[in-house]
Amino acid sequence: MYDESFAEKSTYFDSVKFIQYLDENTALEEVRNGNLDVYYYTVSPDRLETNQAREGLQVFDSTGGSYSIIVNPAESEEFNPFSNQEIRFALNYLVDRKLIVNELMGGYGAPIISYYTPSEPEYLTVIGQLELFNFKYNPGLANEIITKALKEKGANKINDKWQMNEKPITITMFIRSDDPVRKSIGEILAVELERVGFTVKKDFGDLNKAYVVVYGSNPSDLKWSLYTEGWGRSAFVKYDSIGLGQMYSPWFSNMPGFNDPTYWNYKNDKLDELTQKIYTGDFESSEKRSELIQEAVIEGVNESVRIFLASKIDQYVVNNRVIGIVNDFGAGVPSRFTPINAKSDNNEFVIGVKQIYQAAWNPVMGLSDSYSRQIWGIISDPATFKHPFTGETFPIRAEWKVETAGPNGKLDVPQNAKVWNPTLQKWSNVYPNTLATSKVVFDFNFSNWHNGEKMDMNDILHSLYFTTEWGTQTDENDKTFDAEFTPRAAQSIETIIGINPIDKDTLEVYVDYWHFDEGEIADWAVLWSSMPWEITVAMEKAVIDGKVSFSRSGATSKNVNWLSLIIPNDANTIKDYLQEFKDSNYIPEALNENNQNLKYYQNRYDSSIKWIEKNNHAVISNGPFYLKSYSPESRTITVNAFDDDSYPFKIGEWSKF
Repeated sequence: MYDESFAEKSTYFDSVKFIQYLDENTALEEVRNGNLDVYYYTVSPDRLETNQAREGLQVFDSTGGSYSIIVNPAESEEFNPFSNQEIRFALNYLVDRKLIVNELMGGYGAPIISYYTPSEPEYLTVIGQLELFNFKYNPGLANEIITKALKEKGANKINDKWQMNEKPITITMFIRSDDPVRKSIGEILAVELERVGFTVKKDFGDLNKAYVVVYGSNPSDLKWSLYTEGWGRSAFVKYDSIGLGQMYSPWFSNMPGFNDPTYWNYKNDKLDELTQKIYTGDFESSEKRSELIQEAVIEGVNESVRIFLASKIDQYVVNNRVIGIVNDFGAGVPSRFTPINAKSDNNEFVIGVKQIYQAAWNPVMGLSDSYSRQIWGIISDPATFKHPFTGETFPIRAEWKVETAGPNGKLDVPQNAKVWNPTLQKWSNVYPNTLATSKVVFDFNFSNWHNGEKMDMNDILHSLYFTTEWGTQTDENDKTFDAEFTPRAAQSIETIIGINPIDKDTLEVYVDYWHFDEGEIADWAVLWSSMPWEITVAMEKAVIDGKVSFSRSGATSKNVNWLSLIIPNDANTIKDYLQEFKDSNYIPEALNENNQNLKYYQNRYDSSIKWIEKNNHAVISNGPFYLKSYSPESRTITVNAFDDDSYPFKIGEWSKF
């Protein structure tokens, strides 16, 4: 049935096509009749209740997603009730989590009150803390808390409606209308808030609109008060170091204000300190790490800026003739391994998606929505990844050897180890007698980039240059600063003590980082690049010149495009810079010590220029598929198999999953 004679291939399919299907009922029928192989979005359980309804289908239950409400806590000229912590906290009694799970989700989920869901390894760490909150649906109690707080602020209730300074206290709810469950959550909460006496204004839209109204506006302008969020996971993670920072802490640029210096910003030093310690491995033992997580969860739930409602069990439908689906414990059926490992009688794998293009495609602060990440996951190979069923770090493109003196000892760092110095704009050797907690030796598995040039150590060195340069703000006028990226990068570069290239594909990395699991040390220390260095150099120049921004908030505040390499206009901007580099024999500062001849740089620029001319986009990576085309008219993105002898993984590599 399957022709296995193409031994040199790395995937069973020649191409994968992603097509937008907003309506899941249509998508369900298309999977059943074989026009789609799989739909990358949950199908309502009531559509799959009987044997007849499941005819022609395989149905997979996947954990991983969750729903939350983000609350706008901004101080503003106009009165904002949610700037008060008690009123935000009262929302926990106003939402009926059981109703959401049982009625809206058909029982396919569980009520949650924090970022951690019952299917996650970290849930056991915090279960005791979560039970102390004992949240139940109790609108009477919510009303009491809100009434007391509003009266203290000087508000009055006239004809059952709250007023402040003789004006109704109005709440704007931004409700996602492209997701039936979130639409219903928004509608139900709006009714509850009106019962309490607020005047509620409803604003509906999809993620594109949310990026502008919720994540893109100054919170103190009060364009939104509450927003119905949905979250997906791209992997199952045993030791989560990022989640609490991402969901509760200002430093991660995912809380109201989003670290845009021109906006009102939510501040919480306690959460920042706790979650930065979890993130950077600043703990002496597994017990100490658990304490940090417990404290951070309590503070996050108490603050109630992001309120979690329910975790989901998603039901994914796959056509009967497809085999090889990898149902990751975190990402579910849309795991990166599914399109790489799946097979059927056809040469093309056709995937229905809820949205084809939202946000922006750039590897710095784009690719931030699950729709683009699902595609990016098969275009780009990471250095390490999380095992889909244990959540432990395992090597994909980098084998490692870890040596650590942590948590309390130190190792000597050799004097020929170097770091990028943003002030001097060059690589500098470490100071004599420099010490580090851990040393990791990486052996990289390089291959060709999609444009035919070989990956090399320059790509790795340049990625460290970039993280250091953009993770350090030398002064107010520093052009290599991004409100969203810089605070995150700053955390990791503080721990990178030095690197030492050993040969063309081996690198020693010295870090002040310890974890009781060696795989986590390797995962923290690994350097990798998902795009050729010349594309990064061109992106950087375009941002410094003020033509585009890496991040959403930067784009909004500077009134430029959020850089997206998949869009012809932005791709051409990148191409123009590459042409300029080629014509002027430009060698980036970060790479000018490596004694490569000029021809090397010229070839690099040339190959990427030709790629952009041929493909009309600038998405070049190193995965088993490459981006063939994006068609806004037909709402499709097609990727083709990268049949290149240098690609290290052959067909069936991930069938063990």
